[in-house]
Amino acid sequence: MAWSLLKDDFARASAIPAGYFNKTFTDTVPLPHPVTFPDRDSLAKDTARRPVIKRTIDTIPSVMPDSLHLTDTSRISADSLKADTSGIRISKDSLSAPVYYKAQDSIVMLVKKKEFRLYNKADVKYEQTQLTGNTMDFNQATGILTSRMGIDTAGKPIDKAVLNDGSTSSDMDSVQYNFNSGKAMIYQTRAQYGEGFVSSQKVKKQPDNTVFGFRNGYTTCNLDTPHFAFRAKKIKVIPNTLIVSGPANLEIEGIPTPLFIPFAIFPLSQGQRTGLLPPQYVVDQQRGLGLQNGGYYFGLGEYLDVTVRADIYSYGSWGTTFSPTYRKRYKYNGGMNLSYALTRIGDPEVKQDYTRSQDYKISWSHSMDGKARPGTNFSASVLFGTSTFNQYNVRDAATRLNNNMSSSITYSKNWIGKPYNLSIAANHNQNTLTRQVTINFPDGSFNVNTIYPFQREEMVGTPKWYEKIGASYNLLFRNNMNFADSSFGKPAMFDRLQAGMQHQIPLTLSIPLFSNLTLSPSINYTEKWYIRQQVMSWNEQRRNYDTTYNSGFYRSSAVSTGASLATAIYGMYAFKNKNSKVQAIRHVMRPNVGVSYSPDLASKDYYMVQSDTTGRMSRFSYYDGAPFGPSPAETFAGLNFGIDNNLEMKVKSDKDTSGFRKIKILDGFGVNSSYNFVADSFNLAPFSLNARTNLFDKVNISFNGTIDPYQVDSMGYRIDKYTWKGEKFSIGRLTQANIAISTSFQSQDAKSKAKQKQKEEMEEQEGVLPEAQLEEQRRQMEMMRNNPGDYVDFDIPWRLDLSYSLNYTRGRSADRLRDTTIFTQGLNFSGDFSLTPKWKIIMSSGFDFRLKQVSYTTLTVSRDMHCWQMSINLVPFGSYRQFSITINPKAGILRDLRVNRTRQFFDL
Repeated sequence: MAWSLLKDDFARASAIPAGYFNKTFTDTVPLPHPVTFPDRDSLAKDTARRPVIKRTIDTIPSVMPDSLHLTDTSRISADSLKADTSGIRISKDSLSAPVYYKAQDSIVMLVKKKEFRLYNKADVKYEQTQLTGNTMDFNQATGILTSRMGIDTAGKPIDKAVLNDGSTSSDMDSVQYNFNSGKAMIYQTRAQYGEGFVSSQKVKKQPDNTVFGFRNGYTTCNLDTPHFAFRAKKIKVIPNTLIVSGPANLEIEGIPTPLFIPFAIFPLSQGQRTGLLPPQYVVDQQRGLGLQNGGYYFGLGEYLDVTVRADIYSYGSWGTTFSPTYRKRYKYNGGMNLSYALTRIGDPEVKQDYTRSQDYKISWSHSMDGKARPGTNFSASVLFGTSTFNQYNVRDAATRLNNNMSSSITYSKNWIGKPYNLSIAANHNQNTLTRQVTINFPDGSFNVNTIYPFQREEMVGTPKWYEKIGASYNLLFRNNMNFADSSFGKPAMFDRLQAGMQHQIPLTLSIPLFSNLTLSPSINYTEKWYIRQQVMSWNEQRRNYDTTYNSGFYRSSAVSTGASLATAIYGMYAFKNKNSKVQAIRHVMRPNVGVSYSPDLASKDYYMVQSDTTGRMSRFSYYDGAPFGPSPAETFAGLNFGIDNNLEMKVKSDKDTSGFRKIKILDGFGVNSSYNFVADSFNLAPFSLNARTNLFDKVNISFNGTIDPYQVDSMGYRIDKYTWKGEKFSIGRLTQANIAISTSFQSQDAKSKAKQKQKEEMEEQEGVLPEAQLEEQRRQMEMMRNNPGDYVDFDIPWRLDLSYSLNYTRGRSADRLRDTTIFTQGLNFSGDFSLTPKWKIIMSSGFDFRLKQVSYTTLTVSRDMHCWQMSINLVPFGSYRQFSITINPKAGILRDLRVNRTRQFFDL
């Protein structure tokens, strides 16, 4: 309960300064009890007599002896007393705010000495400062409050003193706090600042919360006896700014190490700060001793920051990265990485073993907030560089195994309320293995959405058939260049320039014939424009083709018309036995058939050229390799047909509220082809097959293939004769097929619900967090992908991902004398398992059955050492082999304090 003593009544009752009782007394005793004070005469006779708060079961009387009234007022502030018209003066030693205090056992007041004492779980609060402990003494004359911890019957400390000033919280053996000055003297204390903990033998705390410590230890380990600490004699803590110490020594498990540092600075401030980025010490077998990722961070304000990092090695290799990021909330955000590296491997005196490579890599990402300019969007994802950059400067397997770099810059514009839109893009694709580069710029489109010119402005009743006629317009334009990366920026690059434009005007109509049958006739006109013709000629000496180009303006056109029918047919077989586990099987067929006609308008675009030493002639187009390709060369009048199937069964289930659940047996199985009635040969097109299913919601299976219905001659050329009309019956020749199977298994995660909740909370904050914080999250995700051993989930005991792929290709040898059948199949797996709750093994590998060798393999062993993390990364064989061991603290503030040893081996 809270008590407030009225100053004027008590001033008349005793000689105690009135300001002293300008506080609130709180007792946690379950039953209320009165306060018994001696009267004025008794005090005059016996000055040693002490008023004591006694435990009773009596109710509090409405009037205490000598007019000492207990009221329901929770406090009487100094401001209200100053406004009192009674004329009573305020004591000089009164405080500016009330003091709230309570204790579990008892509160003893020494009126004469102006002191009170609290026993067992004492708690005192003054303004924003709160102090708890086992016992407390307060002296009003000095304004000093002393708190001490307790000791139980076993001699162990209990109820340590805890001082909380609103910004930091510290526990200690004892503390002396001065209410008047705000200073404190603390003994054997431990305080938390951000991710770090500071323990001190003795601390002097200033009114501005600045702390001066004596015989200190700084650590990020949250144990009472930390695994490691930086020991320093003197330390200074400026809250929310930094921690500074003098000479410090690293201590591990209480044992001092030879590692000394002349001073230490641990930042505590949040937000953007300009400063140094400490390097990481590494040992690289190919490059020597090195310092990685050292540099400087420039915080240039709310909208821009720049990070400059550099690597340097003792054998002469070095590299640098310039990384600016920019952002404007609700507008846009992006970042760029410009990297340059000079790699030297081997001894320059031994030419055959020496490698020198200059590489660069540029990446840029930009995204625009959809609310910034409705209807307009600009985005960029750019990645290009030299073909050998990843070979010498990348260590994670995923990036090293990826032979493609691609870029895309896109601008799009939608006119609100208008049926048209515009899109312009620049694209780039680079194969680091073949060293071929393809650039498309500009690559754009202008589309007019389907409009219905015969439709009434106000639709009333059923629309007429002609009101469903729709028309649209699509314009595509493209410039592309395909060249070797060695000719970048040279005339040979621009000699490969190809440009073109394509116009399409489709007319569509949809007519429902029956409830499940729809007729869709259409007419489509296409016209293509080119700026160059390509002419191929056979070179008998080199037994190859010579290519020449004719510049100018050229056009090609095509027209097609057709109609299609589509429907769905359902069939079900129900089992008669009602107790059967399987109750029914349902089969759904979705056939489609269409007729189309397209006249030959582009025969002039084709010519015949000798294709081999036998004199055989092949047909080529002047526009092979041009944007949008050539137009069809033959008249087509025929059928397009296909069918897709779905199969599922209905089984009993106790887990479903309906008592049944559906299981998919076959998600889909389809066949598609076409037949040309007016072709002089090869009327039937190859059959395209596809199938897909998901077994037990665990195993994903997909298949696709191509069947050619025609026979071939002794040289492997197709002849106009169906395979089923040969000596042996056959539905066709399987020329290409692919099957892929994948599955994933993992044990139950005990913290899955908590993690899912945290993920949902992060997703909800996507639009609330500042762009700088979102960018930092993206950087952390990138670090997790590149350093899987440093970010291990020990809550999942094991996990396994499996994938198998089989590719079949049937062709002909180069001399065309024999068939060639190529099987490419591979098994890949990745996963992890915990040897113990603190040891995790992560592995990724596979097997190539055609080459009969193990594919790229990585092995990571991770050890959770509470406040430290150890990871061992191994690439045991292959053209790129590596071994590295890294030990580093988990806390982000000490992330750069890592020990790394790396050995790398290249097959150049």
